[in-house]
Amino acid sequence: MLDTFEILTTSGVVLWSRTYAPIGPNIINSLIRDVFIEERIPPQSEDTGQKPTYRKEGYTLKWTTAKDLGLIFVAVYQSLVHLTWIDKLLDNVRALFTGLFGEELRKEHSSLVDCDKFGPYFDRQIQELERTSDGSASAPNVKLTPPSSSNDSAGEEPPLLPALQKPQRPLYDTSADSTPVPTPDTSRPTTPAQSHLVTAKARPGGKLSRRDRKKATAVSSAPASSGDEASTKRKASGKSAAKKNRTWGEFGAEEDDPSMVLDYSQADARDSTSETETLEEIKPETWGRKTGKGQFVLKDLDEEMDAIIAGQNAERQSSVGSSGIVGSSLGAIGGLFRNVVGGKTLTKEDLAKPLRGMEEHLLKKNVAREAAVRLCEGVERDLVGLKTGSFTTIESTIRTSMEKALTKILTPTSSLDLLREIQTVNSSGRPYVLSIVGVNGVGKSTNLSKIAFFLLQNHHRVLIAAADTFRSGAVEQLRVHVKNLKELSKREGGEVDIFEKGYGKDAANIAADAVTFASKNSFNVVLIDTAGRRHNDQRLMSSLEKFGKLANPDKILMVGEALVGSDSVAQARNFNNSFGPGRGLDGFVISKCDTVGDMVGTLVSMVHATGIPVVFLGVGQHYADLRGLNVGSVCRLLMS
Repeated sequence: MLDTFEILTTSGVVLWSRTYAPIGPNIINSLIRDVFIEERIPPQSEDTGQKPTYRKEGYTLKWTTAKDLGLIFVAVYQSLVHLTWIDKLLDNVRALFTGLFGEELRKEHSSLVDCDKFGPYFDRQIQELERTSDGSASAPNVKLTPPSSSNDSAGEEPPLLPALQKPQRPLYDTSADSTPVPTPDTSRPTTPAQSHLVTAKARPGGKLSRRDRKKATAVSSAPASSGDEASTKRKASGKSAAKKNRTWGEFGAEEDDPSMVLDYSQADARDSTSETETLEEIKPETWGRKTGKGQFVLKDLDEEMDAIIAGQNAERQSSVGSSGIVGSSLGAIGGLFRNVVGGKTLTKEDLAKPLRGMEEHLLKKNVAREAAVRLCEGVERDLVGLKTGSFTTIESTIRTSMEKALTKILTPTSSLDLLREIQTVNSSGRPYVLSIVGVNGVGKSTNLSKIAFFLLQNHHRVLIAAADTFRSGAVEQLRVHVKNLKELSKREGGEVDIFEKGYGKDAANIAADAVTFASKNSFNVVLIDTAGRRHNDQRLMSSLEKFGKLANPDKILMVGEALVGSDSVAQARNFNNSFGPGRGLDGFVISKCDTVGDMVGTLVSMVHATGIPVVFLGVGQHYADLRGLNVGSVCRLLMS
């Protein structure tokens, strides 16, 4: 299908890319040279709703631009395959990318923006567009077209865009392209944006030599006097001169910057720095919304993407003053009548091969084999003897049944409204107690702080109990979190504090004392951090039963990693059985979901093994990176 997608700046810096099939570097190089630098192809307006097209060596390239940010979005796919949703993908990706990183890109040094977190947004757009453009699950969204009669370009022609500035580094290796990049002709009439073209002599491939770069730097900066070097050397007495504060550019130190503080050993420097530093403001509307009753509710990633796209599209329509429908899915109709087996009564033999393929698919999505086998067995029991409907394939029937099975597993059987539970418990006159458990290194303290920030948004008084008395630095880590949360609580409302008794103490007794302290000091929520422990170490796990009896938490959440794999089943079962008879886990917090893309099978494995629901998803390292579970979104990721 799609071979590659590139997001680059007009100066030649690749900000983000996703490659599904390797292509030669000369493909996009030719687009940049012929369209954006040489302007060999006449311009074409995008008012018709169709993105401009460029063809090269059997590949079709479509692109769109964000001129206010100087961005180019390029999609590359084979010319034999016609993807009807590419135009819509370009529009949505442009809206998402500018909505997420637009403010950072407008600042200086915008090429240093970290765009790694854009991957999940792009993957979900691909899955959504393939799904909506495809009439059935098995009908591919492609249409075969004859190859272009021209090797370089044909059909639609790209728009006239400002010429590119000289790239900071080579965008691609242009050694494969025999045509050198000519020096732009600045004698002809140009647009204002073309006045920034680099007129220095360029080598084939567009890269300046080291000598040319030094010359360019020498011209733009004032020469230093020969006496300056002596001041930086050590004196004969053995003492060194004061360290200079320099601003480091691409070719080394350029100038002194007196505002920078390099020596933090001085008390006045530490004090002045601590007074001036401020926390970055977190906008609540980017990760949740207020209900009619005034409660702050977390939103999932799908809602976030829809809001970004809707906002960017509205802004674009208001500025342009026109709108059009792009990305029509009519081209997918030709593939709807393949492998049609309507009216067939399914047997075990019909389902055997597709179910083996479905099992392998789930394993690739990080679902444990035990859960994948049982899911396929359940689908087989439901479908054997079923008569398929008209124009339906076996694959699409199995896919639909598997989606229903996944939805049934992940949908909780009880309410997950944490705010309502807190209100009910507080009405009885005691604080609500929530405890976090899990193996080492999964992010228990971080996710506990995220939950605390969520409760502060709803104006609760939160007491964090440092019951991890084993790991070095655990108490200090919570102190830092509480310090940050206190700063945020001044703006968001609520109140937060820490309860600690140092290291080497019994965690169960500390938790019980924290609950008593909270009752006497009008804290209505107690969050208890615990030490990480190996799930297969009986000596470490045995202490959890005492902890459950003394602390008596209202809810026990286990933090599990999204990337842990099949071991998640053993972890979930062992922790669930460690609190004694009649007591177990109440929910899961799946951390590091932003690191696995669509391989979110750990959720299914843990829920299938225990029947315990997923309450929260951790999607980043900030306090606002906490989301509720969207069952439909997870099922679409697993079946993509």
